[in-house]
Amino acid sequence: MRPNKCSFCKGRLHKDKTEFVAKVNSGVISIKGVPAYVCENCGEAYFTPEISRKIDEIMREFHKGTLLAKPIAAGEVELKV
Repeated sequence: MRPNKCSFCKGRLHKDKTEFVAKVNSGVISIKGVPAYVCENCGEAYFTPEISRKIDEIMREFHKGTLLAKPIAAGEVELKV
């Protein structure tokens, strides 16, 4: 099912590729080149059920420690208010 509008800003969606980034415990995983419907206004990404299942599969492999992945440089900053 193709979404029609962004649920946040009501902008138009177009087919594109995006990056899925998730923090897992003290690590970060970045999945590049993920097909998605991306809002042309705010950049929010929407995944099809098939792509969501593939992301879930990668995340399971990451949690099990069986995913062969390149280390990436990452920085973490805490907002002090």
